Amino acid sequence: MLRELEKYPIVLTRSLSDAKRWLKNQARGNERIGMLACSKAERLKAININVRYKPDFVHWFLEKDDDIRSSNALEDTLTEFEVQGLEIDWACVAWDADLRLNAAHSKWEHHQLRSGKNWQKILKEINQTYQLNAYRVLLTRARQGLVIVVPEGDYGVPPDTSRRPEYYDGIFSYLKSLGIPEIHTA
Repeated sequence: MLRELEKYPIVLTRSLSDAKRWLKNQARGNERIGMLACSKAERLKAININVRYKPDFVHWFLEKDDDIRSSNALEDTLTEFEVQGLEIDWACVAWDADLRLNAAHSKWEHHQLRSGKNWQKILKEINQTYQLNAYRVLLTRARQGLVIVVPEGDYGVPPDTSRRPEYYDGIFSYLKSLGIPEIHTA
């Protein structure tokens, strides 16, 4: 399947810095690059992606490279709501633990953050469908190619239990098993 997309690069990383470097190396001329994440991806805040902040998407799409409001600055992130029906040339999709793969059951699990620290399962089928659609929208906004960032999670002492590494490892392993190459640009 990925062989059919040889002219449309899709790459994978655990590092937001590596993803940003990769994006900047891809863009030519006036091509746009930008950061995208699901509106329920609230623990990406720990890696400096705040989905609750709502930038002005007109500036995000139209401002020049030297404007910090521009998508090319790679500082502000849009969610599925702002980019629905719109495209950029190169995208970074940051994937949080809101949609994670349970490796033991080979099943996607749907979550949302509650009370600032605990993930709660999304049980309503319609809400699970909305969440899957959010990731579908994000993964289809780039014209030229994309990089997917799956964070490492938190290995601190004490660890941040809302960012357990196992929440992210299943996602990363699955995407890698599809043949998506991992990048390291450091």
